[in-house]
Amino acid sequence: MKFKIDENLPTEFAEILQEAGYDAMTVHQQKLKGEKDPILLEICQQESRTLITLDLDFTNLKNYPPEQFLGIIVFRVNRQDKLYLLSILQNIIPLFEQETIIHHLWIVEENRIRIRGES
Repeated sequence: MKFKIDENLPTEFAEILQEAGYDAMTVHQQKLKGEKDPILLEICQQESRTLITLDLDFTNLKNYPPEQFLGIIVFRVNRQDKLYLLSILQNIIPLFEQETIIHHLWIVEENRIRIRGES
């Protein structure tokens, strides 16, 4: 599984995912900072990557229907400090092997994950 970490998340997300055995790149590494959302998702498609972001715009199912993408994971949490976000990521990594990400939108909250997409 391959991931792209959006510019609004700690770059350490990529390191944690790589340590867990996943291919992960950051928007910063690829000099995509400031890229428009549709272009960023198109690049994710070309690279076969799931986008991980804090950008709530990606939860709009009309603009970003999950079935058209390889996966979008949006963190929707009350706190956005680095250590807190890293701990939430570490908690959800085991679910990557249990739940489908491809063609789905995951909305990750403190106490639950809402999954939208193909049945």
